[in-house]
Amino acid sequence: MLVVDGVEKSYRKNGLFSKEKLQILKDVRFTCGYGECLGIIGESGSGKSTLGRLIAGIEKPDRGSVLLEGQHVADRAARSGKMSVVFQDYTSSINPFFTVEQAIMEPLTSKFVKEKKRMVGQLLHQVGLNPSYRHKFPHELSGGEAQCVCIARAIATEPQCIVLDEAISSLDVSVQAQVLDLLQDLKAAYGMSYIFITHDIQAAAYLCDRVIFFRNGQVEEIVPVEQLKHVQSEYARQLLQMQITL
Repeated sequence: MLVVDGVEKSYRKNGLFSKEKLQILKDVRFTCGYGECLGIIGESGSGKSTLGRLIAGIEKPDRGSVLLEGQHVADRAARSGKMSVVFQDYTSSINPFFTVEQAIMEPLTSKFVKEKKRMVGQLLHQVGLNPSYRHKFPHELSGGEAQCVCIARAIATEPQCIVLDEAISSLDVSVQAQVLDLLQDLKAAYGMSYIFITHDIQAAAYLCDRVIFFRNGQVEEIVPVEQLKHVQSEYARQLLQMQITL
């Protein structure tokens, strides 16, 4: 379904006119199947969020390709309605001048207004928010509520794949658990695929089918979650040990 093939990405070190480049991603290759949740785990600076932006089509790779059902995600038409993103910073993900209803309706470009409003009610119910939330503004929401609105907006078009880039890391621990349960339920209901980018191995183990350990812009190891205790690379073992001792 999603194929990442030989992806590389570099940025100029000291501004637009600098000749010196820093390579962030190096020959990244993996696939994600229909209905699969694929975790991407790595330390800060490992390049995992850059990879997320390429998967979502927000940026283009320097080399290689990211294909969704055989089409380049960099082509807006190819990913329209098929790919959604939920970011870490929910405070800047929703237009502060939009109500919850307007925010959720935003991607529903091909629907009539009456149909959109009906869908908003259904989506709010699915993410555990009652109908009164449709008229609230972002500043009136808690962090968990705002992220639930972002998730409702992400599933509004019933996409085939959602990229979740550190989507729970800014939330309180109790709220994280609620959002993870919500994501599990939505995945079962819609059969969507998730790319779950995180530094939290426990969260990835709970939600994901397979996990990629990502280091210095490269795939270090890919392992099914049931085999996490038997990882082969030293880097993966270190990350697991760090999580256990926290």
